[in-house]
Amino acid sequence: MTDSSDHGTAGTVGFIGFGAMASRMGRNLEASGYQIVAYTPSGKGGDGTTRFLPSPRQLAEASGGTVILCVPDDEALASAAYGPDGALAGMAAGTLLINTSSVSPEASLALAEAAGERGIAALDAPVSGSTPEAEAGTLVVLVGGEVEVVARAQPIFDIIGQTTIHAGPAGCGSKLKLVINGIMGVGLAAVAEGFCYGVAAGLDRDMLFEALDSVAVISPHHKRKLKAARAGDFRPQFPTRLMQKDMRLLLDAAARVAAPVPTMATTTQLLSLTRRGHANDDYSALFAVLESMVANTP
Repeated sequence: MTDSSDHGTAGTVGFIGFGAMASRMGRNLEASGYQIVAYTPSGKGGDGTTRFLPSPRQLAEASGGTVILCVPDDEALASAAYGPDGALAGMAAGTLLINTSSVSPEASLALAEAAGERGIAALDAPVSGSTPEAEAGTLVVLVGGEVEVVARAQPIFDIIGQTTIHAGPAGCGSKLKLVINGIMGVGLAAVAEGFCYGVAAGLDRDMLFEALDSVAVISPHHKRKLKAARAGDFRPQFPTRLMQKDMRLLLDAAARVAAPVPTMATTTQLLSLTRRGHANDDYSALFAVLESMVANTP
């Protein structure tokens, strides 16, 4: 994370959506000299000290030329961006719109086109990482858009993340995000299924967790999920409803280009099952779902 002395008083940034990820990004920007204003449909979020505006348009008008969108899905993006009270209506030509939301590539392309018609520079810039990385300013920012616009946004990216990857033109950040989250989801499902077999086969539960935490084939991210599953602590770092949504977007995007993703399709079904009972819990609750099935087997 960049030190605040590198920026001084850096201006005002407006956040549309100010939940667990955005509020942490906002705090890091504040620590680096930016002022933050925000909009959420409920008018609530963050730590209670941020100024909230009553509509996306008013938020955009109050921002200092940069608006960051951080909403959960395509529908929320459309509601926040378009129409007489949407963000685009309140942004002037020459301002910057950074869309960090995990949405479909088509939604990102449509937003970039609509922004371009108004002379607004737009980037799709979803992030890889969960709330711990957002808090530490160590996210990986996955950017789609023009090189010059990426350079303009780089001071912000350097604060909220440790790495910026320019994936290509508009929509490519969203495509790369689906690739990464698809691999992440499949990885968790594989670990959870292997654990489930071990329990069913009579291996000691604690020994299994310790063994899996020790081997190199499991990523640090998934080892963090193992620790949560062992403790039964599914407080959301990445809620199941959002992970399942990203997998659904991936399946749709893959079907559009006839890319075979059968393993990811199966994982989506497992996450749909998990979402039924654990929508707002961390997606590592898949461990609990599978373990309960084994425990209930005669």
